[in-house]
Amino acid sequence: RALAGVGEVTKEALGVVGQCERREHRQLDVLVDVVERRQVQEQALVEERTQALALANQQLQLISNTDGLTGIANRRHFDQTLAHEWARAQRGQTPLSLIMLDVDVFKHFNDHYGHLAGDRVLQAVAQTLNACVRPMDTLARYGGEEFAVVLPACQGPFGQAAAERIRRAIETTVVQVAPHKKLCVTVSIGGAFALQWVRSTTTLWTDRADSQLYQAKTTGRNRICIEAQPNSTVSAEEKSLLFGPLYS
Repeated sequence: RALAGVGEVTKEALGVVGQCERREHRQLDVLVDVVERRQVQEQALVEERTQALALANQQLQLISNTDGLTGIANRRHFDQTLAHEWARAQRGQTPLSLIMLDVDVFKHFNDHYGHLAGDRVLQAVAQTLNACVRPMDTLARYGGEEFAVVLPACQGPFGQAAAERIRRAIETTVVQVAPHKKLCVTVSIGGAFALQWVRSTTTLWTDRADSQLYQAKTTGRNRICIEAQPNSTVSAEEKSLLFGPLYS
């Protein structure tokens, strides 16, 4: 009988222990579930903040590359794009054109109608230019009343045609600077080509285009001066000198 009583007590004790273990397992499962849900929430929060930070960085990058007045690319972005396109043209031996343009008599607009009128002129010119260029081109405010356009994969005749299209579009643009005052605007344009077979720099290339712009300004304004593209063909005499016998 004593042994039987001990067995019953042991069974009862084992049952209590089992209940405790099951209760502990349930509590542990609840704790694990809470921890996992918290980890998921924290991961979602981290991803949300990472995306917000990436978006803020993109917006900051856009602001740092955009001219505040006209909304087009600024000089900083132009310089970066120019270097990139120049290197790509040199590697791929592809044509590349650069157009620089300056608003004619801009100082006159500022002096006679005020700087607000001058700002509206620049904004109107930028808007018109933006409608003239291709998606692959880079339009930028180079400084003051001067703008620049980088035209990748653009042969000489097409660069000339693009410049003339821009000149005509600006010439027909009327800028409303006051309730009863409209201004007609013109630009002078200079351009140069990146010569694939000549080792040079973006600085020299820009100087060549700027020199053409200066020529357009000093020879009457509202005109185009594009650097003549050199003829790269080899004459018969040159071929004889290059490939003829070294000694006669």
